[in-house]
Amino acid sequence: MTYVLDTNVFIQAHRQWYGRDIVPAFWDWLVHANRTGTIVSLADVRRELTGQDDAATWAKEHKDIFRAMDPVALRQLKDVAEWANQNYAQPAVNKFLTAADCSLVAFAQAHQLTVVTHEKPEDPKKTIKEVKIPGACKVFHVPWVNTFNMLRAEKAKFVLNGGNAHA
Repeated sequence: MTYVLDTNVFIQAHRQWYGRDIVPAFWDWLVHANRTGTIVSLADVRRELTGQDDAATWAKEHKDIFRAMDPVALRQLKDVAEWANQNYAQPAVNKFLTAADCSLVAFAQAHQLTVVTHEKPEDPKKTIKEVKIPGACKVFHVPWVNTFNMLRAEKAKFVLNGGNAHA
């Protein structure tokens, strides 16, 4: 296992680049990559994928991809939460802790994984500070990439072969 996927990976794939109706091979690749230990996500992420869209339906059909926090990750969660509390205003901390974000960073650190997210680092010019995954990853020495960089690193290919897409 190498990567742990953020909620926005699934949402943006569904809504923008890899809709299940046009690039089903992407979703097949996620299943395959999970079976080979390349990707995983968290139960907290699955909980954020609510509603009736294809991403939520897919998450319900593939529960095995979404893992619960384990004791090692829970110990790291405490450290990440304490860091956020010491460095950000309470509303930003609350948002970070109630979303899957804090869990993602803790799980990745505990298991030496790379976080996959489409969040950008915090803009230092903003007066209202938000806890962003890339910033937390930097502090805790957790690598992070976006979906495209993960797919390139893993040499994923979604090609047409006789009219059939495959991964």
